[in-house]
Amino acid sequence: MPTTFKEIPRERPLTPLLDRANTPDGLRRLGEAELETLADELRLELLYTVGQTGGHFGAGLGVIELTIALHYVFDTPDDRLVWDVGHQAYPHKILTGRRHQMGSLRQKNGIAAFPRRAESEYDTFGVGHSSTSISAALGMALGARLQNSSRKAIAVIGDGALTAGMAFEALNHAPEVAADMLVILNDNDMSISRNVGGLSNYLAKILSSRTYANMREGSKKVLSRLPGAWEIARRTEEYAKGMLVPGTLFEELGWNYIGPIDGHDLPTLIATLRNMRDLKGPQFLHVVTKKGKGFAPAEADPIGYHAITKLEPLDAPAAAPKKASGPKYSGVFGQWICDMAEADPLLVGITPAMKEGSDLVEFSERFPERYFDVAIAEQHAVTLAAGMACEGAKPVVAIYSTFLQRGYDQLIHDVAVQNLDVLFAIDRAGLVGEDGPTHAGSFDLSYLRCIPGMLVMTPSDENELRKMLNTGYLHVGPAAVRYPRGTGPNAVIDSGLEPLEIGKGVVRRTGQKVAILVFGVQLAEALKVAEKLDATVVDMRFVKPLDEALVLQMAAGHELLVTIEENAIMGGAGAAVSEFLARENILKSVLHLGLPDSYVEHAKPVQMLAECGLDEAGIEASIKQRLDLMAR
Repeated sequence: MPTTFKEIPRERPLTPLLDRANTPDGLRRLGEAELETLADELRLELLYTVGQTGGHFGAGLGVIELTIALHYVFDTPDDRLVWDVGHQAYPHKILTGRRHQMGSLRQKNGIAAFPRRAESEYDTFGVGHSSTSISAALGMALGARLQNSSRKAIAVIGDGALTAGMAFEALNHAPEVAADMLVILNDNDMSISRNVGGLSNYLAKILSSRTYANMREGSKKVLSRLPGAWEIARRTEEYAKGMLVPGTLFEELGWNYIGPIDGHDLPTLIATLRNMRDLKGPQFLHVVTKKGKGFAPAEADPIGYHAITKLEPLDAPAAAPKKASGPKYSGVFGQWICDMAEADPLLVGITPAMKEGSDLVEFSERFPERYFDVAIAEQHAVTLAAGMACEGAKPVVAIYSTFLQRGYDQLIHDVAVQNLDVLFAIDRAGLVGEDGPTHAGSFDLSYLRCIPGMLVMTPSDENELRKMLNTGYLHVGPAAVRYPRGTGPNAVIDSGLEPLEIGKGVVRRTGQKVAILVFGVQLAEALKVAEKLDATVVDMRFVKPLDEALVLQMAAGHELLVTIEENAIMGGAGAAVSEFLARENILKSVLHLGLPDSYVEHAKPVQMLAECGLDEAGIEASIKQRLDLMAR
């Protein structure tokens, strides 16, 4: 069983076996007796690597043995291995030729935080959002069938990701098409079954063996000739297995369920995977692992060690005191929802498995009967809110921008079409940094503002966020407030619960020639640029309804209008300004600054903003370039 480590090494550990197993080919040349030691070395290497770069942590530690077993038994990359979400994929990256690139993990021009097809032939499917692996692996299995290929398709999905409807849609479909594929349920929260141990492992070996499979098929052929005999035998087998293993649900869907087995027991893992590798039809293996396995602090606190920041060297000079900054935007939301819940007993809070990230911990403790964590099920979260609103509740859905994309149909059909009173508190809007394009909130203004009746707001600081939350909550109908990750400029926050006047922007600085219309947190940079260029700056606040009177005023008094947003330019807030001017038949030079028509790759947020021209220097340069062009 794995060695337990108590601290993260600050110097690269000696790993003689891992040195020989930098690729799956090298791994498969090791003897089985060496794999336990390899697991310890890989765990130690992961501890060291993530300590150097920061990143997702606990999930990878929990699948060390499973990762080794999969690459040892299957012929990757020809056999297709699909990891769900990708939080657990660092050991996979280390074993597939990228060990010496791990120092660039999540850094600009470095390797990605998640599996990515362009990065390695071993990354068979790009991930980042949960619950996609079974559908993808099913598609690969069917694709192999169409090509008369014998390559295997394996999906590894966690118990949390299995809560999403998409996973069950794929589970339902695979037996219908008799797909030859393997789904591995990595149960790392003990949420499905605690039936793990010697008897369970023994049963898994028996049930997954070729002998048992041949006996079962032979019996089926014989008994199917007798009226009702095979059905009686099948049900007897099902009931017997149901008494010992928790796979009845999967068996009823049409999967051959094996498990649960200990996911840290390498001999059992390898034997079971070998047995299941060549079985026909949909196969389901349930393994139980421990998140953070082998690192004592992570085992004790799996949530706290889901991800870690980079360790500073012991001899590093003392860091300069940080400038005072405001609270995190998520913290402003967390305080607001508690305050509003005190004032209004109809308020309910809903989150799709983002209690900590959305800062709902205090709310969940103070108002447990009004707190609903629906797990990874964004579509359900939105329609649940719609149903509650039908009965007079006042739902607040706390959700990340990138994850709301998954509930878009429900947002339109179930909430907006019915004009239901639901507030969406949209966190992680804009560029979020090292997690890359799968987690960036690049499109919410575009996909929200085209929905009839939707109130859409973009705060420029912490105080504006609180005011907009008040406004959206007290508004009758669907409303959204989108705000970024991280801290604000330390604005003084009014603790009141009064709303803003809907659809009204604010002039923050009056200047000449150029009017900068800001939608969101680039206001601070815009004001700095305006001082240099003597420009007018407007905090537009509302994307929908747009402050049309203020736009007309700016167009009449300035030669150039500049719109700024941390959202895709195409279809975004700036586009709303140009569309309005076109409807009014007003010819005006307009410069749109925002995210380009491409995916912005992972880097530090400041690097990403600079790359997109949304920092102070980029905004100033773009305006000067347009003014020079206009002067010709």
